[in-house]
Amino acid sequence: MSSTTLPSGLTVVSEDAASTSTVSLTFPGAGSASELPGEQGAALANKCLAFKSGSGLSSLLILRNLEEDGAAPFATADRHGATVGYTAAPDKAARLVPLLATTCAFEPWDVKDAKTIAGEEAKAANSSVLSVLTEQLYGAAYGAQTAMGRSYYSDAASSSAIKSFREKAYVLNGAVLSATGVADHGAFVRSVEEGLSESAVGEASSAAAAAAYMGGEARISAPVGEAHVALAFEGPKSTALLNVVKQCLTLSGASAFTAPGLVGVYAGVPVASASTVADSLSAAVTAIPSNDVVERAKAMAKAEAVFALDGGSQSLAGAMTSSVLETGSFGGAAQLAASYDAITPKDVAAAYTAMLKSTPSMAAVGDIAAVPYHATVASRFS
Repeated sequence: MSSTTLPSGLTVVSEDAASTSTVSLTFPGAGSASELPGEQGAALANKCLAFKSGSGLSSLLILRNLEEDGAAPFATADRHGATVGYTAAPDKAARLVPLLATTCAFEPWDVKDAKTIAGEEAKAANSSVLSVLTEQLYGAAYGAQTAMGRSYYSDAASSSAIKSFREKAYVLNGAVLSATGVADHGAFVRSVEEGLSESAVGEASSAAAAAAYMGGEARISAPVGEAHVALAFEGPKSTALLNVVKQCLTLSGASAFTAPGLVGVYAGVPVASASTVADSLSAAVTAIPSNDVVERAKAMAKAEAVFALDGGSQSLAGAMTSSVLETGSFGGAAQLAASYDAITPKDVAAAYTAMLKSTPSMAAVGDIAAVPYHATVASRFS
């Protein structure tokens, strides 16, 4: 594993063991948590602008270059950032790097297409009970009017908002470029420097990091025949500890989940059981796990994390990026395993104590007339 930070503020991290090369460029400030008032939907729309016309190249030419080299492009985004990348044969990895950071031309037809695709994604997400529940939970946790609490799935962004958001967020300063299957890190870094020499440097964004956990409630009543309820708390900042806590909750019999900074439990129950669902969720998180449970949870969380490194080059590149953004480095499977081995029952107990001291966040979607309100649930943790 090798890592280099360029004068532009871009961190380039690579490894040489993978048989295929995934090159991903992640912009931490390009998630919806970095949207300013009036920019809602800009993060999603800009994700849909990936590989569109720019830097003197048409969308068709960009995609043809990728296709001719057998590269499979991808683009992702969420609240916490955006990533563009491709998977290709190792000998093609370096030459395609300039296509990751072309200066978007904002051609009217490209913007129109991006808005249409964003609208379709938003419509699909807003038609899914679990997606709506997730979005509502963020609103409950961070406040529905904050950038972190507002829904990522919005098609409301104007063309000017899409452009202004991209110009400030899709910059090299603070970004991470991860590459797998790279035999010569130094040569690859030189190719990256040359290929991205005309890309905007900008200022590293910290808008997402400034989000403050609040705790609260969000409810949407809908005739879906079930009550879907999620209960979340502010979790530890360490991803490894967060994942161990999640596995402890799973071993307690709950359907547990994590998101950056959040850990919680979820249940979908028939209407007849709606009045007691909060009781079962609350019971799952109140008991600090025994040492034996912690050891089992550590083993499960470590295995899950290490197996993700073997889930293909794109999964590996994602793990490399996450590690660099959290710790500043990536030491491979050994370092990853060590981060889990170092967690003690005392650490988990402290995480549970801190978690239960935070105000719970509660989201409920569906036939929820009998689901208790937040004040009733929160009183169980005071």
